[in-house]
Amino acid sequence: MSVELKEKGRLDALSVFFKVSAAYTLSLFTKKKDRKKIVLVGGNLGEKYEDNAAVYHKYLLNNHKEQVTAYWMYDPKTKYAKDQKIENAVPLGSFKNYLLFFQADYTFHGHSLLYDIAPAADKFLFLNRKTIITHISHGIEGFKKILIQKEDIPLLKRTDYFNCASQYEYNLKLHEWKMPEHKLIITGFPRFDRYLPQQPAKEVKNILMMMTWREWLFDLTKEEFIDSPYFKTTTGLLQHEGIQKLLAEHDIRLNIALHPFMKKFEGYFTNLPNVEQHVTFLDFNQQTISQSIDENDMLLTDITSVSWDFLYLNKPIIFYMFDQQEYLERRGAYLNMDTDLSGYKANSIDHVYDYLKKIVEEKITWNEWYPKATDYFDYFDQDNCKRLTHRVMNLQ
Repeated sequence: MSVELKEKGRLDALSVFFKVSAAYTLSLFTKKKDRKKIVLVGGNLGEKYEDNAAVYHKYLLNNHKEQVTAYWMYDPKTKYAKDQKIENAVPLGSFKNYLLFFQADYTFHGHSLLYDIAPAADKFLFLNRKTIITHISHGIEGFKKILIQKEDIPLLKRTDYFNCASQYEYNLKLHEWKMPEHKLIITGFPRFDRYLPQQPAKEVKNILMMMTWREWLFDLTKEEFIDSPYFKTTTGLLQHEGIQKLLAEHDIRLNIALHPFMKKFEGYFTNLPNVEQHVTFLDFNQQTISQSIDENDMLLTDITSVSWDFLYLNKPIIFYMFDQQEYLERRGAYLNMDTDLSGYKANSIDHVYDYLKKIVEEKITWNEWYPKATDYFDYFDQDNCKRLTHRVMNLQ
């Protein structure tokens, strides 16, 4: 997570001090009104209701209301919690947020305890020793090496469980993240409970194009960003004559999903000249990422974590890692970018076109690398939430 993104979660220190002090003091004298467990769930810095955290929150609401009161932590600058009428939604950084944190029996976060569950938690974590804290993750690890900042260390040490999608992830978090073995659990990821495995489309009519974000782009000026390989590659794909012709001749729609962290640059993309009418920019205020996965028949990406969903569903993927050398030098990856990708690997925009043409003209609707899915997923049964709940909270 970049410095700029982390700064978004910073609150006024004095305000936090008074809220936390009052919440902690009140929590010492407040008894529960019932026997239900208090559970806090959060993800994506509270900015959207997506991925593992949101799926798990819905699961608790739908299956364990008699045993658990499950709260969702959201960014108060957003409107989605009200618009979507999310049950038990609590604004991050509020007095109620901190009071619930000290009262909670369990918390589950998708990205970071510090930004998903309790802002500024690194300053007062020592006051809470009883809550069982679980990192349920965002997506399967592999494409990005973890970046551990100084303030993350006490949060990682305090976290009781790190959930894993598979033995592959277990080994990665044990040997690469250096997490203690007793903290690692393999229950599968909640987000994959949304799907039945192996759901390729009947034909490729909608293509999702999604590139991941790069923290080193955030401080660029407009001129620097427009001159970056990221912008040039994305626009180059959209303006490629062969790709435009392919979309038009076969009535295929290319749906562009800018990564949420790249939304600040959205205006540079949406007003491009010479872009074929079959290209659409998705608005995640209107459509969720999970809907985009369901409604698109294949994926064009660099290395976004959404590729795991397309592999799980047995849908075609084209990988175009246009800045591979720079990315590996700046961030690094656990997977081998040349041999471990579960899809066609292009090395130029023309190469992307060649693969698209092959998929469309040969009517390829499946992922040729699907047999590799069992290397990264241990479960295909839609019981990941159930396993996680049993393992952490001992609830059936």
